[in-house]
Amino acid sequence: MRVYGITGWKNTGKTTLTERLVAQMVGRGLTVSTVKHAHHETEVDHPGRDSFRHRQAGAGQVIVSSPVRWALMTELRDAAEPLLADLLARLDPCDLVLVEGYKQAPHPKVEAYRAATGRGLLAPANPTIRAIATDTPLDHALPQFDLNDVAGIADFILAEVGL
Repeated sequence: MRVYGITGWKNTGKTTLTERLVAQMVGRGLTVSTVKHAHHETEVDHPGRDSFRHRQAGAGQVIVSSPVRWALMTELRDAAEPLLADLLARLDPCDLVLVEGYKQAPHPKVEAYRAATGRGLLAPANPTIRAIATDTPLDHALPQFDLNDVAGIADFILAEVGL
């Protein structure tokens, strides 16, 4: 399983870029999964739902299953957040996993950058960043792509991972 990341500061377009890359790559016949890191408490269900009630009652894991999808939720209950490698090991085999976030993890990444955020580039201090998807030309040696050049970014990532 090949892994490639999309990273960047908040509000730089990481989720939109990831979404568009998934569609682009699936359209090319690849199987793609994603892992999204969130820095805040994330709810995948809502108060009042049966699965929410099961978790609130103390269940460590809850599976919700239907004819069209299933989901496994695991409550950490003060345990450490799992490592990315442990989460990747739980995925079904696929051609590529796109990882959104996980700035410091060792897999290669494209940095999403928007000048309007007022934040500097991550790339100068992060050797795992291999290219920058940006809304403005930058004075940096790494390959740069327009944030909307999804096909070009996909080509770059697929060449990087050998697909």
